[in-house]
Amino acid sequence: MNVQPPEITARSWAMIATLGVVWGGTFMVQSLALQTTAPFWVAAARVSFAALLTFLVWRLRGGRMFTTTQTDWPRLTLVALLSSAIPFMCLSWGQQFVPSAFAGVSMASVTLFILPLAHLFLPGERMTLRRTAGFLLGFAGVAALIGPEALSATGAANESWGRAACLGAACCYAVSSVMMRRLPPIDPIGLTFATVGIGALFVIPVAAITHGAPANPGPQGLLLLALLGLVPTAGANLLRILVIRSAGPVFMSLTNYLVPLCSILFGWLILSEQLPASLFLGMALILAGVLLSQLGALTRLFRRQ
Repeated sequence: MNVQPPEITARSWAMIATLGVVWGGTFMVQSLALQTTAPFWVAAARVSFAALLTFLVWRLRGGRMFTTTQTDWPRLTLVALLSSAIPFMCLSWGQQFVPSAFAGVSMASVTLFILPLAHLFLPGERMTLRRTAGFLLGFAGVAALIGPEALSATGAANESWGRAACLGAACCYAVSSVMMRRLPPIDPIGLTFATVGIGALFVIPVAAITHGAPANPGPQGLLLLALLGLVPTAGANLLRILVIRSAGPVFMSLTNYLVPLCSILFGWLILSEQLPASLFLGMALILAGVLLSQLGALTRLFRRQ
């Protein structure tokens, strides 16, 4: 299959910055939602609200899916499960037992999962020494940002399984990102709807079997669930797909360095939390890692301006 090399533009950088801000608040909102709703129903609500919104947009734009005669529904179904259903369930369940800081670090590990996969399966995504060093430097920045105390064991029941669930979600995102680049030509809105629509068909029965009928979350809980579905799931998923299909999954993985940073900034601005000293070290390492890993793309970008 012919896969076009990634094209990184100023628009690509703007989209990953937006994703970092949007996803930076997701863990906080999801933790609040878990206080009113069972974990798999939180995941089901996310994909259901997102599916309703994206279906309407998709139909208004013509309802196209594959844009040529070439189709690959089995691969699209697997991409959908690995992009939304399975990782949402893993994160919702895992956040019951682990600190949100660990969930943030696990999302940064998407980068490390993607690197060997992209090296093997995608043109233009080779693991050069500079790129690998840049990504590892960025990951070190995330670790410094969160702080070692966030990674220490709490002794809570099922903590090990919760950590495994968060890392499993990161692995799902990495695999789906690479597989998404290898899909035949497909409408971005259609792909967004497919990922959450197929995901909803999978998660809702699992939630019903596991938890029974959903309990009434109350007005605040319903608002939180709708927010999770419409903003970081529907809207951000469309941006994620656009970035992966144009700039590639390795470039997309840079977003995972921004998410923990944005989470801490939200805590400072909205919850009046004090900024830890590690924030500034983490910020410097993250920016240095982004610069090192994408130096070639940045040079080409500024040359075109």
